[in-house]
Amino acid sequence: MEFDRSGLEVLGPRECRALLRHAEVGRIVFTHNALPAVQPVNYVVDGEDIVFRTSGSSRLATAATGAIVAFEIDDFDTEARTGWSVVAVGPARRVSAPGEITALEKADLRTWAQGQRDQFIRIRPEMLSGRRIRHGPDGIPEERSVRGRCRA
Repeated sequence: MEFDRSGLEVLGPRECRALLRHAEVGRIVFTHNALPAVQPVNYVVDGEDIVFRTSGSSRLATAATGAIVAFEIDDFDTEARTGWSVVAVGPARRVSAPGEITALEKADLRTWAQGQRDQFIRIRPEMLSGRRIRHGPDGIPEERSVRGRCRA
């Protein structure tokens, strides 16, 4: 097991990808009017890519298309003081090929928000990083050692 300087366990690329496949809701970080913006989205993993739906006229679709974005998922148990986080960074693009759209329409991608979601956005992760915090039986973080980062 590898640990960063903060004492968090560093997750390897395989575990980062597995956790991405496990979750259903994540947060996309993009730039809107030269400021950082964060928006929750329902998503699926298609191959190695993260895919979500949005309205073609949304600020997310406009700002994220052709940009480098970050995508984050996490899960925490505040009572046990444990949890993990995975961040994927890479370019986002609108899906425009008819065959690709047809295939994605068959994916198990259920949006929670109301309204029309007529555009698929695909993020190709070029960097993955993940961290986990675990506490021992006495409530103190487990022993930590070295620093690291996983790459896609």
